[in-house]
Amino acid sequence: MSNLKANPTMPLQFVYTNQDFVTDVRRSSGNGPWMATPPTKFDTTVQAGWTDRMERGLFRYHLGDLQTRILPGSHGYVAQLNIQRGIERRKPQEILSIQQEFNAKQFNFNKINPEEIIFEMIKETEREADLHHSGQMHQPCRMVVLVNVSPLEFGHCLFVPEPSCCLPQVLTKSAIQVGIESVLLSSDPGFRVGFNSLGAFASVNHLHLHGYYLDQELKIESMPVKPLLPEKGLYRLLDFPAGLLFYTESEEVEKVARAICEVTDFLVEGNIAHNLFMTRGCPPCDHIQNEKSLGSRKGVRIAVWPRISCFGAKEESAFNVALCELAGHLPFKNKKDYELSTEKNVMGIIQRYILPDGEFHRLEQQLTRHLMDL
Repeated sequence: MSNLKANPTMPLQFVYTNQDFVTDVRRSSGNGPWMATPPTKFDTTVQAGWTDRMERGLFRYHLGDLQTRILPGSHGYVAQLNIQRGIERRKPQEILSIQQEFNAKQFNFNKINPEEIIFEMIKETEREADLHHSGQMHQPCRMVVLVNVSPLEFGHCLFVPEPSCCLPQVLTKSAIQVGIESVLLSSDPGFRVGFNSLGAFASVNHLHLHGYYLDQELKIESMPVKPLLPEKGLYRLLDFPAGLLFYTESEEVEKVARAICEVTDFLVEGNIAHNLFMTRGCPPCDHIQNEKSLGSRKGVRIAVWPRISCFGAKEESAFNVALCELAGHLPFKNKKDYELSTEKNVMGIIQRYILPDGEFHRLEQQLTRHLMDL
């Protein structure tokens, strides 16, 4: 079971095992509200720590309830007005390459106020638990969870693997795995995790993932998919925007994380920017499912969008096209665009950043062959 360990000279430690994953999450119907489930220790630790830092004034602005509306249309875009993030967030670093090396002189997460750290996540396997109890030292994977001082939504935090290792913004298998496991540790299906590569609106070149709570349903949770390599958890999204989709339940996390990492490594080597989004979702299917299947959220859907790189490009005035926008969550920077944008407008902006159909299909074939050869 998960537990918290306090040390006066160290951040709070959140220790968990596979036994802490929540597998009984579902909607009451395909498009209805979430069925209420008690918050987990993970949820209460994130939310209490985040709220405490907000009350202590550690953020760049106070985030209240955001104005939210669902854009009319088949995509169900969730639009939110978040003017202050567009104004107050730290200026993004100059990015010249998807493979750009870490630069200690630039801002990185070793330079933050230590009070921004909520806790450290440490996974303890059965073997490590045995070593721990026998008095032997072990070195588990350590993930530092800190508040994002320019939040998108409630609970917006950053997951930074071993900050002192100074890893560039390139996904690793362990970072992907802990991202998926964070979703499984939450009983709130509105908890999402995502990643922006360099050239895909990542603003800091120091490995990190984003996590936050968004109550509204996103279409990606139940969007139909086409099987590509289902034995490796790989599918293709059958709706806009074109992307790859992985799916895993609690017992397959490590295997699927490895396959995702093979894909993102391939993209990095090919200098292809990408965004990734993890959310509770129903099992993959290429046709209309029954209500019971549509309501299930026991697994995690991980979307990967290869996209056109943006280096030094001017930011959009309405919203930037990054991990949450591709998933259907649109934080608008100004009131006019928030009030007047239509689904057609939104799709037109997103279209400028995603790969053309022919290029995407060629890449999909390359990635499928690459995974088959492994």
